[in-house]
Amino acid sequence: MAVKDRDRFSTATRIRLLGEQTAARVYRSQTKRQARRSRLTGRAALLALVVCSLVVAMAYPIRQYVSQRAEIADLRRQKQEAAQRVEELRDLKARWQDDAYAQQQIRQRLHYVLPGETGYVVIDPDAAKQSRTDRGAAARPWYANLWDGVDKADAADR
Repeated sequence: MAVKDRDRFSTATRIRLLGEQTAARVYRSQTKRQARRSRLTGRAALLALVVCSLVVAMAYPIRQYVSQRAEIADLRRQKQEAAQRVEELRDLKARWQDDAYAQQQIRQRLHYVLPGETGYVVIDPDAAKQSRTDRGAAARPWYANLWDGVDKADAADR
């Protein structure tokens, strides 16, 4: 018995016992953690499901809100442009109320002259050359003239 007691109090025996006890505690704590993790995973999945459903439920109203805010900003910009255009038209109307401005515009646009003045109209020489080139179009088929007109109109837009 003395050998057993001596063996029981030896350092190697104590370390072995301590290691076994520690291993048993670790095994128990890991088992508890695994049980807790499985419950936590279910809760996390439920929470994720709730959050996803809230995101899906709120997606359409948020999209509507953003599009309406953009539309409001666009309408404000249009309102500002319209107010600016109204101001320009008021200025133009005020100018036309002045007789000197109206007389200047009539003389310039309609080529009117005052009594005793001689009116001259200067013809652009480039315009005469352009009309001569159009005379050659009569010799071509009508559909070629049509497509040339479409091409010229398209080129003028650019």
